[in-house]
Amino acid sequence: MGDPIIIMITGANGQLGLALQQTAPEEYSLYPYDIDLDICDDQKINDVISRIRPVWIINVSAYTAVDQAEEEPEKAYAVNRDGVRNLALSAKEFGARLVHVSTDYVFDGEKSCPYLPADKPNPLGIYGASKYEGEQEALRILGDKALVIRTAWLYSLDGHNFVKTILRLICERESLQVVTDQIGTPTWAKSLAQAIWKAIEKELHGIHHWTDSGVASWYDFAVAIQEEAKSLGIIQKTIPIYPISTDAFPTKARRPANSLLDKNFTWKALGYHAPHWQENLRQMLIELKRQNECEDSLLQAVRVSSARTLSITG
Repeated sequence: MGDPIIIMITGANGQLGLALQQTAPEEYSLYPYDIDLDICDDQKINDVISRIRPVWIINVSAYTAVDQAEEEPEKAYAVNRDGVRNLALSAKEFGARLVHVSTDYVFDGEKSCPYLPADKPNPLGIYGASKYEGEQEALRILGDKALVIRTAWLYSLDGHNFVKTILRLICERESLQVVTDQIGTPTWAKSLAQAIWKAIEKELHGIHHWTDSGVASWYDFAVAIQEEAKSLGIIQKTIPIYPISTDAFPTKARRPANSLLDKNFTWKALGYHAPHWQENLRQMLIELKRQNECEDSLLQAVRVSSARTLSITG
């Protein structure tokens, strides 16, 4: 066997960063960085890349506070545009390739069918605009050594996301109202991570789209989360979930009504299709149940151990 292929990951403690680490092929040697590496610090980026000499850099660092970005655009652009530029310039200097993960928010959502990679972006807010400019920086600086992967509606076992929020609210509330006139495709972080590793293997470049298969509204997604979680015994009760319009739930930043991304080009390039979103949701919830059972078992063991200690010492 030859030397391991060095892969640098930024934003490594986020949903996708952790999924990348969990699914990485054995032939890759990972160098994960999170808050210990500020991608806005061009000198530090240069120092790290010059030292570890990665073959690929996977950038999943991002300013993702969609509404807050409207109030602090300089912070959003610093990470989502300038940070990407720093990574791309250092990658070019030291001969690395770059995978940059982007978003459906680069589109305005007015198209009546899924967005193609070649469709012209028209972001509705600061978050989408800053992510789009980051894409442009990566492609401008690195050309065919840059791979931009747009995704949407990401969730996982880790971090804050829609699935975990809905599960919490079901336990706390008597009913929920969820937007029904925004559509897209829920995407399991593990599914996207596996696609990224396959894309690296095949040395893809340019702009690609990846989500799981199928279509849902946020309302559909919430209903499915409750149904699947109840069937698996993760939650003990169900509550009414009511559809509402976007107008009834105003936010600082506008969201695209249509977040569907056309993945056919990417699926053909990778040689496989993503599973339906509900299938991957079920798999994620199965993993969540196992995790909870493991934690409950550990907690019970600790309680038993403590009780035994008390009985002995008491």
